[in-house]
Amino acid sequence: LALGEDPAIASALVLVDIVPHYNRAGADRVVSFMTQKPEGFASLEEVADAVAAYLPHRPRPKDLSGLEKNLRLGEDGRYRWHWDPRFLTHGAGPGKLMSGNRLIEAADGLALPCLLVRGRMSDVVDEAGAKAFLELVPHARFVDVSDAGHMVAGDRNDAFTGAVVDFLTQEPVAVDRDLAS
Repeated sequence: LALGEDPAIASALVLVDIVPHYNRAGADRVVSFMTQKPEGFASLEEVADAVAAYLPHRPRPKDLSGLEKNLRLGEDGRYRWHWDPRFLTHGAGPGKLMSGNRLIEAADGLALPCLLVRGRMSDVVDEAGAKAFLELVPHARFVDVSDAGHMVAGDRNDAFTGAVVDFLTQEPVAVDRDLAS
C-alpha cells in the first residue's frame, strides 16, 4: 500500500532517494549489488570489499564492525544483507511495486508534510526525477546531499540525520499518543 493511497496511515513522510520517476538502470544496479552473493559473505572483510567495489567514492572504513548493522549472521556463519530477498522473488518485487502510474497517483494524493532527501551523486534519483516529484508534491521539502549517492544515509549520515531532524522539528507533525507512549 502506497502512502498516498491511504493518507491516514502516517502524519509525515520522508523519502530517501526514491521517487516515482526513478532511473531504472540505477535501481537495477542496486538490486544487482544486493543479490550478487546469495550464498552470503565469509567475513566482514569480504563485505567491505564488495561495498568498496560498489561505492568507490566512499572511503573504506578502518573498523568494519559498523557493517554488521546492515547484515545478518546466518547459522552457517556467513553474512547476508539485512533485507528479505523474497521481496524480489515472490511477486512483490520493485518492478511490480514501482511500475506504471501507481506511484505517480500516490504522490499526487499526498497532503501530509513530505521531505525528499536525495544523494546528489545518486544513480537512482536524478535531478529530473526529483524535480518531477516536487511538481507532483509542491508542498514537499527537498534536500540534495552533496558527496552522497543512493545510500545517502551511509554516505553522509550527518547531513541526512540533520535534514530529517530539521524536517521533523519544523513541520507540524501530529503524534498518536497511544503509539508514542
